Amino acid sequence: MTNTGFRIYTKFNRPSRSVVEGFRGIPVANIDDCMNRSACIDAKIRPLNKAPLLGTAFTVKARPGDNLLLYKAIEMAQTGDVVVVAVQGELSNAVTGQLMITRAKQRGIAGLVIDGAVRDSDAIKNMDIPVYAVGTTSNGPYKEGPGEINVPVALGGIVVNPGDILVGDADSVVVINPREAADIMERAKAVVAKELGIMKAIESNSWDISWVDKMLKEKGCEFIEAAWDDRGY
Repeated sequence: MTNTGFRIYTKFNRPSRSVVEGFRGIPVANIDDCMNRSACIDAKIRPLNKAPLLGTAFTVKARPGDNLLLYKAIEMAQTGDVVVVAVQGELSNAVTGQLMITRAKQRGIAGLVIDGAVRDSDAIKNMDIPVYAVGTTSNGPYKEGPGEINVPVALGGIVVNPGDILVGDADSVVVINPREAADIMERAKAVVAKELGIMKAIESNSWDISWVDKMLKEKGCEFIEAAWDDRGY
């Protein structure tokens, strides 16, 4: 179903907290490296504070500039849920601000990811609940609907399903299918360990990158023992 209806699904399958918590502290880049480097939402949806994001997707599909369904979602979402709001990237009206985000924090919500605008950015940047959005505006929202809760939504070039695991840091937010979580987690931890080893090699000036020249030659790159000069002298 592609049209925006007016319906709320009250239930969805959440992964266990132990599975979600297994991703805590793993950089988003390392996770995405294990997911064909294509599982992060678009960079236009950026973090508005420094709080790290980790939780389970609770999705909202709303009319651009309207937050009626978001109000309901904040009251429905459970501790550890991340409220994901799809409003088609619209920036004319903010769909949330300091008051609603404070309420979300009070209810144990683990963060908000919005492909639209928010307001009260000065307050948000000092909050310890993570908020990601495309931009900010002082224009307030409408409260008319329609909209849907707990359906698949598309934002930032990625489809997010209710119950997906979301991990976010200063770089981006990565979206993980819970059925693939165990495998991705183990591989991401291996990437972290590998990069720690590389960092130690860099610090000791022993990092071997001889593979770069080998790859360049294999791809047919020319190495010319002369200076480039098109001035004729």
